Amino acid sequence: MQPTRPSRRVPAGFSLVELVVVLAILLSVSAIVMSLMAQMMRTEGTVSNRTEMHSGVRSATEVLQQEISQAGRVTLPAAVTLTSAVASAGSSTPTLSSSTGMFVNEQLLIDTGQNQETVTLTAVGTGTITAVFANAHAVGAPVTVVGGFPSGIVPPTAAPADFTNGSDGSVLKLYGDINGDGNMVYVEYTCDTTGGNLYRNSMPLTQATKTTLTSSQILLTNILPNPNDLNNNPVPCFEYQVKSVGGNYYVVNVAVTLTFQTQNPDPTTGQYQTESKALLYVSPRNVFEAWEMAGMGLTNRIQPMPASVTSLLPCVETSKPC
Repeated sequence: MQPTRPSRRVPAGFSLVELVVVLAILLSVSAIVMSLMAQMMRTEGTVSNRTEMHSGVRSATEVLQQEISQAGRVTLPAAVTLTSAVASAGSSTPTLSSSTGMFVNEQLLIDTGQNQETVTLTAVGTGTITAVFANAHAVGAPVTVVGGFPSGIVPPTAAPADFTNGSDGSVLKLYGDINGDGNMVYVEYTCDTTGGNLYRNSMPLTQATKTTLTSSQILLTNILPNPNDLNNNPVPCFEYQVKSVGGNYYVVNVAVTLTFQTQNPDPTTGQYQTESKALLYVSPRNVFEAWEMAGMGLTNRIQPMPASVTSLLPCVETSKPC
């Protein structure tokens, strides 16, 4: 009699119901994960938008603050000495090691010690100046410039200054040794809320005609009109605190208000994010010091606006604020 073989039992698989339940769980978990990932991407897009916006605004306002602070600084690009003597008191035209950066009516400090004096230039040539001297000066006497431009921030067209072709709520005009490198420049900031751009237009102080605005001069994009103030009056991009001494107007503080929006819509809301940035009471220290000196009667430290700047003030644009 043969022994009986044990029966083999085939392992049972998942039932259809079990497979459906597992699949449903996997789909639910996947949906939750995908939803979280989508939310993370939207949040990242929101943060990226705001970061990009703030980065551009921070760079623009830092440049604005630095250049407003430096406005009105008068300088010469290099050390200058007399290369011919001033033999006696009276009108004289000595030669210099350089006359670069000098202009008619500028007040220069000649020599040192007891012989030192301030003269007003009546003419400037290539390597020469003409002025009325009170003292004689030897070859090698140093020639320097001191003081500041009271109009380093060009006074506004509005009262009380009523300055012809001056600064206004949309256009800030300034000049001087803005970069602290010995070279004087003229700079205009144009806040074009219609086109949505903030322009910075810079040129040498001696340039004959103003450079027209181009896209390469855009400092900040996506500019919007500022909200109204508490009295429902429009807030301009630029406002000025003006002081007057001896017939000159000094802008001793500049307020800058910019409203801007993100480059792209917010991924979550579909709306552009907007924000306003205000720089209150940025003081052009050189203009402020000139105002203080004028108040003390030190008029030989108050430099006049060069004729070259006057020629750069008029507007050359037809489609942008002037």
